[in-house]
Amino acid sequence: MDGQTCILVLAAGAPWESSALPVLTARPGIVVIKRCVDVTDLLASATTGQAEVAVVSLDAPGLDGPAVHHLRQHGVEPVAVLADPGRSDLRDRMNRLGLGFGVGINQIPHLPDAVLAARATEQNQEPTTRPGPAMGPGHGRCTVVWGPSGAPGRTTLALALAGEFAQRGAAPLVVDADPWGGSVGQHLGILDDVSGLLACARAAAAGDLAGSYLGLQRRVAGLRIITGLPRPDRWVEVRPGLIEQLVEFGKRQGEVVLDTGFALEDDPTAEFSGRPSRNGMTLEALALADDIVVVGNADPIGLSRLARGLVELRETAGGQPVRVVVNRMRSSLGWSEAEVVGMVSGFAELSGVHFLPDDRSTTDRALLGGRMLAELGDSALSKAVARVVDGLRPTSVRSGGRRFSRRRAEPARRQ
Repeated sequence: MDGQTCILVLAAGAPWESSALPVLTARPGIVVIKRCVDVTDLLASATTGQAEVAVVSLDAPGLDGPAVHHLRQHGVEPVAVLADPGRSDLRDRMNRLGLGFGVGINQIPHLPDAVLAARATEQNQEPTTRPGPAMGPGHGRCTVVWGPSGAPGRTTLALALAGEFAQRGAAPLVVDADPWGGSVGQHLGILDDVSGLLACARAAAAGDLAGSYLGLQRRVAGLRIITGLPRPDRWVEVRPGLIEQLVEFGKRQGEVVLDTGFALEDDPTAEFSGRPSRNGMTLEALALADDIVVVGNADPIGLSRLARGLVELRETAGGQPVRVVVNRMRSSLGWSEAEVVGMVSGFAELSGVHFLPDDRSTTDRALLGGRMLAELGDSALSKAVARVVDGLRPTSVRSGGRRFSRRRAEPARRQ
């Protein structure tokens, strides 16, 4: 509205709302267009383009860095209401969120002035964060392991590749980015009640990921691990941009391997609802990939799913070449490797096709013992995985006779 400042209000049940509304509506030029029930409602209302300012309780659940960024993307500047403006912890939280305007609950009569100042002021200040970890620039690459539905072995392959990278001295970081329920921790026998991914999400929301990132990793047998979601329904807690930050930090230390989900469908309503897309982590991972490894089963159903998945992935990844790994290959299926290559080669631009044997005894021993394939000594399967890594990193060389340590670092701290 011309000449007027339209605002959204999110008090999240705080008692100051009853005194703030009369003060705001009494000021000429200020129009309260909506009282929001929660942060999701606030973010969805911001996308309409009708508001310029949002008056929010600093304690509102879900008010984090990505939420503030979402508001500003849609031209809405937040003004925080603090329980006590003299408290240093509240001021630190404002700084981490990048909020430039705030009033205490005892300063409600001045709230209209803060609203008008927020509208008039161009905000250019970035949120302050703790210094990042002491890491060099690094030259690591990001390998994303994807595969269609039907349990083709995404997690098993991701950990096998990471284990092979570790044998070649790459200090790999494995991020469990499966929004449908990760299992990297279970594969490695990590009995942990703290999800590394959710702890990173909370640290990022508080503007503190750079300072706490190293402490949120688990270290297992030469790998650095960010464990995944403890339950599939908690994907909503992972905001867009988190995977990109983790990849950026991880590549400073070495190789990064991302274990992803199977689904590639985007949610077109996510932008307007203020919630992340269910498959956003998988799509974000693929967009960040230096190398995409696609795994599928060698049986008729698995190959059919693999072919359809390659077509879908080609549309999602923009035609980026992919490396296909055909898992559980066995002679009883009745076709040769050359015939399988002919089946899949027409569905995507391929940088290579590899075959892993159906070595159930080795995979069972690894899973039951919470160990990586590389820890179990040479096997037909581990040799096949080494050939995949030879294709990904032709100049890398295995460290001869290297033994993995089973020592683990302290558990990731609770956030």
